[in-house]
Amino acid sequence: MRYVDEYRDPELAKGVAARIAAEVDAARSYRFMEFCGGHTHAISRYGVEDLLPPNVAMIHGPGCPVCVLPVGRIDDAIRLASDPRVTLCTYADLMRVPASRGASLLKARAAGADIRMVYSTLDTLRIAEAEPDREVVFLAIGFETTTPPTALAIKQAKAKGLRNFSVFCNHVLTPIAMRAILAGESDKATALDGIVGPA
Repeated sequence: MRYVDEYRDPELAKGVAARIAAEVDAARSYRFMEFCGGHTHAISRYGVEDLLPPNVAMIHGPGCPVCVLPVGRIDDAIRLASDPRVTLCTYADLMRVPASRGASLLKARAAGADIRMVYSTLDTLRIAEAEPDREVVFLAIGFETTTPPTALAIKQAKAKGLRNFSVFCNHVLTPIAMRAILAGESDKATALDGIVGPA
């Protein structure tokens, strides 16, 4: 796959690592924060830290939008899905996120709520088209980079005249979190040299 396979080329990776090593000042330390759990996983899985010079450290950041979603938002989604007229659609990674009192979307589905896992917002639109007597709600989650598919679904629902489609939007803005992290830096020991943002 173009722009993916190239990054799995060991020679290319060694070349990038060599260029990084040539750029860093051996007399100082560098600290870069990766922003989400997906980055942390990829950095670990592909051994990126092992390719970096010893004075370049990766700091684990605030986490993915699913991980930092307030419990109350899952509670709200469960309340929505508990309405017998509603079909709640969302991505699989939200199904097991704990809500209040040990609840989760998965447990609510087992108790009879119509909660469906989808692979894309367009799956939700297809459900809304196929079931016009149900209110189909898409539980949206993700950083700014995931908002275009949600916006496209809203635009397409309007164009198709779907009055039974809505979005419970829980997209997360990264600049707010970045500002909070950077504002909390009180001394050089906690200072960051950069942030690897979501892509």
